[in-house]
Amino acid sequence: MAWRDLSPVALRRLDELTNRYSFSVAAGDLLLLAGNWYVTHSGLLRLARLNRCAGIRVQPVREFCTLPDSHWMFKATVYTGRSSKGFVGYGDADPGNVSALVRGAEMRVAETRAVNRALRKAYGIGLCSVEELGSLSGPPTSSLRPDQPTGFHAAVSSNNGQQPRLRDQLCLLIRQHNLDPALVKAYAADFCGTETLKEASRGLVESFISHLAKAAKEDPAGLVCKLNSYAQTQEVQQ
Repeated sequence: MAWRDLSPVALRRLDELTNRYSFSVAAGDLLLLAGNWYVTHSGLLRLARLNRCAGIRVQPVREFCTLPDSHWMFKATVYTGRSSKGFVGYGDADPGNVSALVRGAEMRVAETRAVNRALRKAYGIGLCSVEELGSLSGPPTSSLRPDQPTGFHAAVSSNNGQQPRLRDQLCLLIRQHNLDPALVKAYAADFCGTETLKEASRGLVESFISHLAKAAKEDPAGLVCKLNSYAQTQEVQQ
């Protein structure tokens, strides 16, 4: 992150969040998207552990769950102590409000959103979580107009207000899985079959992000090995 580019407001907000809740950017508790801070699921869970959360109960709201439509709703209750009556939060998900990266995992997304909302209520977090954002979960943006630029510059900068830039999605994956940005960039260019990532089309970049997310989830060790092979290539070139 280019800290020198942070606005005074964002810096003050970061100072407040780290001091009040012990959130850590390095640990992946917070993400800066479009100039605003958002808390992550892992950050909320870490906060719960620090505050010795007594437990979290999650259950489906069956009347709002429809398997054919892949629509799910969950109710989460967070118990901050043994005598706590519980703080309740609801979360829903369907193919229309999740990104292509997690399409088919709507049930898990709904559960995560419910837990996040309950945790935010329990510990007074007036900060939206990344997983709850509609802008991170909306359908793919419409195709580019004929007069719009193509290639990676267009891919990472276009935003119709419903989905974050591809660059933000890629940065999110890198931070979540502690990947080396330079190696990911080299891997992306190779995956897209271009000399540099900047030359890749939006479609290719979207495919790479989907591939990276799947690899990080299903075969993290294999992904690390793959990325390390690009480190060796860079050393040879130098």
